[in-house]
Amino acid sequence: MKEWITGRNPIYEVLRARRRQCFRLQVAQNAQEKGRLADVIRLCTKRSLPVSRMPRERLDSMGPNHQGVALEVSGYPYQTLHDILDRASDRGESPFILILDALQDPQNLGTLLRTAEAVGVHGVFLPLRRSASITPAVVSASSGACEHLLVAQANLAQTIASLKDGGVWVIGLEGAPEARLPSQVRLDGSLALVVGSEGQGMRSLVRKSCDLLLRLPMRGQIASLNAAVAGSVVLYMVWHARGFSEAGNNIDVYLES
Repeated sequence: MKEWITGRNPIYEVLRARRRQCFRLQVAQNAQEKGRLADVIRLCTKRSLPVSRMPRERLDSMGPNHQGVALEVSGYPYQTLHDILDRASDRGESPFILILDALQDPQNLGTLLRTAEAVGVHGVFLPLRRSASITPAVVSASSGACEHLLVAQANLAQTIASLKDGGVWVIGLEGAPEARLPSQVRLDGSLALVVGSEGQGMRSLVRKSCDLLLRLPMRGQIASLNAAVAGSVVLYMVWHARGFSEAGNNIDVYLES
């Protein structure tokens, strides 16, 4: 299955990750070859990929935020539980896993994937159905971060059971009064964080499979955070608890819209 990825940063990360087969690049006729677009064209040329110019209107049919460029690629390469655990082992680290239970919004999924990649999550699990998957919209929302992540589609209850058998502590993020505060929970060591859907939270079976529930304290007038924000906050808490290891990462920290 082929699909089109649009946007300069997402395309750059697809090419840099080299996990998909790439077929051809289309560039708007009036686009100037500088900055990130120049990087994209350079990588395509290096890989002998066809690069063609065309009217911007042709690219408009692929979405409103194409930034004058589109790359035709193979489908997203999903991984397995063993692949994800192997990545943790190869890095000499205890597993750090994100489980997303039936998120529907591609923007929320993309945001969480971008955060997960930033903090060194070894892999992400999505349900087999009734959930957003890694579509071109999610690639765009994650600014291409998903191309560097290992993402698996699996039965979440079975996956959680396998992780627990392997000594991974499973913590579900939920706002229920009985959920513990971060100060009451150890977040270092082997850990999988479960984030539920935007409206319903975790499904009952997934919730019951967790070792414990965690809630974020709040002092403002709004009683909740959305799934992407809450999940991102906890992911950084986990990374902090694990020592903020930046081994192998020389990328400057910056803010980007």
